[in-house]
Amino acid sequence: MELKQQLKLSQQLVMTPQLQQAIKLLQMSRMELVESVREEMLENPVLEEQAETNDSPKDNVQAESVDGDNSAASDNSNDIDWERYLENHANQAPMPTIRRGDNDELPGVDQTATRAETIAEHLTWQLQMTDFIEEEKNFAALVFGNLDERGYLRIEGLEPSEVVPKLAQEAEIDPEDAEEVVKLIQRFDPVGVASRDLKECLLIQAEHYGMDMLVRAIIENHISDLEKRNYNAIAKALNFSLEDVYDAAELIGGLEPRPARSFTTEDPQYITPDVYVHKVGDKYFVVSNDDGMPRLRISSFYRSAFSGESTEAKEYIQNKLRSAQWLIRSIDQRRKTIVRVTECIVEKQKDFFEKGVAHLKPMILRDVAETVEMHESTVSRVTNNKYVHTPQGIFELKYFFNSGIRRSHTEDIASESVKQKIKKFIADEDSKSPLSDQKLVEMLSAQGIVIARRTVAKYREMLGILSSSKRKKYF
Repeated sequence: MELKQQLKLSQQLVMTPQLQQAIKLLQMSRMELVESVREEMLENPVLEEQAETNDSPKDNVQAESVDGDNSAASDNSNDIDWERYLENHANQAPMPTIRRGDNDELPGVDQTATRAETIAEHLTWQLQMTDFIEEEKNFAALVFGNLDERGYLRIEGLEPSEVVPKLAQEAEIDPEDAEEVVKLIQRFDPVGVASRDLKECLLIQAEHYGMDMLVRAIIENHISDLEKRNYNAIAKALNFSLEDVYDAAELIGGLEPRPARSFTTEDPQYITPDVYVHKVGDKYFVVSNDDGMPRLRISSFYRSAFSGESTEAKEYIQNKLRSAQWLIRSIDQRRKTIVRVTECIVEKQKDFFEKGVAHLKPMILRDVAETVEMHESTVSRVTNNKYVHTPQGIFELKYFFNSGIRRSHTEDIASESVKQKIKKFIADEDSKSPLSDQKLVEMLSAQGIVIARRTVAKYREMLGILSSSKRKKYF
């Protein structure tokens, strides 16, 4: 046993806070990035947003200025040449913004300041035109407040039969009177709203539209058979012909199982592309979308604030300055990385941009990573939750990455293209004799695409398409 001292040289990646920040910003979506920048501006007084200007393009943009001034950006130095740094950055121009038209092309205030009416608001408007007494209106308001996204009257933890008595007790009205109010509400527009289950919803609509007893009997007693398209069982149980059951099922299929479908309870989420792909002549150009992104710079206020301050204050400002510099650099690097990866995608998927989804080629992360000389994990972060506007529409960048499927006597085809072929085959099928998964395998094989039946079934499910037995229509 003895103690020894040994020296060992090794290389390892150190995840500095700055590197962690750069990676975090890279994997953020556009909305998350804007929110993060806003929060950083609240915490860091050195950062400020520069107002939009019409500066000449020859002016240096902020990212170039930061990278070009080594004396001001040195992170290995304990001191910063403040006078030189602030002198160079006092009048920085903002990052250039790509414009796609003047203000005349933008929607008016009346088109942007409105929102969709909720189901509760629509019902309240109708309630005002009834002769309900005050207690009944209070009860009705409780009903409106307990409608789920389908328009059903539900309270978590309670059985459907317990909901109305519970609300009646809260509104201090008789349960029988409360039930009558609910029945009246269920005849409001949309008909069937405030139902407690699917059966009640469909029965109310069938009665409202004057449908015959066969329709009501099917809804009342054979919903499960109807869902399974077991028309023979329904015909036998109700002693009606198969043709009559088909006709009744078609009528029921026209009813609305989700009365609140056309009303929204949440603000819609809009996709803003991170980059645009424009075709000019025979060439494609990738342009970063900087609209709506805060244009950051170092505040010139700290030119005067720094002089005469204590050592502690100088250290505080110096730390905030470094933090601001790294944020500006990281945002600019994020923008350049997204553009660079998109340019590579455009180059490798040119047939897609020219001809559409059917010409999408197999491509994996490694293909792009090797071309742009980045790690696969970096490319993965770049393509996740980032969107590109193309002549073929708006797509998430990761959409372009597909595994290859072997094709007879020709190059491989992308799995996404195979999905689109399956979708097209099914869209063109005879609804009374839908294509089975095995038939789809044969049709693909005829086009030189060799694929297993279970793979076809998987792709069909990914497309949200039912099996052939559930797609079959009898009328």
